[in-house]
Amino acid sequence: MNASLRRMLTGAIFFALTCIVAVTGYMIAGWEMLDAIYMVVITVFGVGYGEAKPLDNPGLKIFTMGVIIAGCSSGIYVVGGFVSMVAEGEINKALGGRRMTKEIEKLSNHAIICGYGRVGQMLAHDLAKANQPFVIIDNNDGRVQSARAAGYFVLQGSASEEETLEAAGISRARVLATVLPDDTTNVFITLSARELNGTMEIIARAESPSTEKKLMRSGATRIVMPALIGATKIAQMIMRPTAEDLLQAATGTAYLNEELKSIGLEMMEISVQAGSPLCEQPLNEVEVGSGFVIVAIRQPDGHCVRDPKANVRLGPGDVLIILGHQGVLPQLARKARARTAVSFRGNTQ
Repeated sequence: MNASLRRMLTGAIFFALTCIVAVTGYMIAGWEMLDAIYMVVITVFGVGYGEAKPLDNPGLKIFTMGVIIAGCSSGIYVVGGFVSMVAEGEINKALGGRRMTKEIEKLSNHAIICGYGRVGQMLAHDLAKANQPFVIIDNNDGRVQSARAAGYFVLQGSASEEETLEAAGISRARVLATVLPDDTTNVFITLSARELNGTMEIIARAESPSTEKKLMRSGATRIVMPALIGATKIAQMIMRPTAEDLLQAATGTAYLNEELKSIGLEMMEISVQAGSPLCEQPLNEVEVGSGFVIVAIRQPDGHCVRDPKANVRLGPGDVLIILGHQGVLPQLARKARARTAVSFRGNTQ
């Protein structure tokens, strides 16, 4: 509990005790409860509208003066704590924003994330995990507060405005990612960003395929379509379920196969059927001079053997998870179909 809130709580307790003691004192003096409460209210709040009964007793007058002093003091104490809490919050907010601005001014070769929605939050999490400096731009107060609570550098404003982009250090940034769900806004942001930095990489999110060309003409370097990625991922799960499960379990990510394809590698699955020449063959003989490696074997009982040893012999019903160059695997699949009664499951293109 901070000092201002503790001050308010202390004042409120003292104020409540003052009122209780005052009402009790007047009732001891012979007043009715309603008259006592009325007297305390007009006394504590300084109304002075008129006493319920004449104060002809000197002791009662002294008691009333004490009620006035205690009630007003505790009330002022509560109000002072509230004002202090509000003032401190505003001052801390202003100072925090100023400190953040100075820290952003020190950044270079950083990333700028435009939009802190679902995609922006996942992107920020991954960049923070990789220790990649970045600045978030969003115009929603709730999302801005959420980003600040996470410890990220964040600016509140429209990323399509040049002033906001300049405050984020766009002239020193290495890459800008605009990941808003609105294609029109992403186009405007791309145009503004490219005008301010002609060499920076711009990655733009697109929801509609027709927006891809517009973003490219606006200056985007790369286009990402979440719907297309999701559909491709589902297709991979349908065609290569074992390989996808293996990749996700081993790496914690469901997109490694796409990353392998970018460097000419691919994972495929081959099911060994009974009577195949591969049956009872050790892995070292199957892999020798082939240009691929068997990274895992899913046995008929569902058990998955990762990093199998060279002397492991293949059996009917085994599903081989194979990693190799994209040019080698289709040839292997064709040979398997033609010569070895091996069924292939996956994309051979």
